[in-house]
Amino acid sequence: MNRPSTEAGDQPTAKIGIVTVSDRASRGEYEDRGGPAIHAFLADVLTSPWEAEARVVPDDGGVIERTLVELCDLGCGLIVTTGGTGPAVRDVTPEATEAVCEKLLPGFGELMREVSLEYVPTAILSRQTAGVRGSSLIVNLPGKPKAIAECLDAVFPAIPYCIDLINGPYLETDGDRVVAFRPK
Repeated sequence: MNRPSTEAGDQPTAKIGIVTVSDRASRGEYEDRGGPAIHAFLADVLTSPWEAEARVVPDDGGVIERTLVELCDLGCGLIVTTGGTGPAVRDVTPEATEAVCEKLLPGFGELMREVSLEYVPTAILSRQTAGVRGSSLIVNLPGKPKAIAECLDAVFPAIPYCIDLINGPYLETDGDRVVAFRPK
């Protein structure tokens, strides 16, 4: 398990994958707002060094799977997706995530739907999920920037410890913004 350095400046830079799943955004017909919303959230919350590996891909299960595997192989300890979690025919992000994960973590999706139901009754149609592949945690989020922030606010306290448990990079958060839970 990676531990924080005792001296400032020598903590390794964590790689974080950000994947926008959208046919229109991948073709340049629609501005990707989901990926930048995830990046902005992480920039606001994380205090440890990190860098983004961003991708915009179509709603294609094979492409999504290959992208997730590529980001895991690049050493991304956290991969956050946006889009493709609804009931529409082309919404296949959860299936692609499940196909590449060794362990599923359904509590992430359960909590995100619970939080989203406070804002919209259609949250029950959302199929967010999360899972682990090797030393990578993959979390699926909805596509709307407001919903992205609401869902990340709910689940992010558990993310750093989950990544610790799978031997991923050590992530530190701004305690005034999000308190990462780590048992003492």
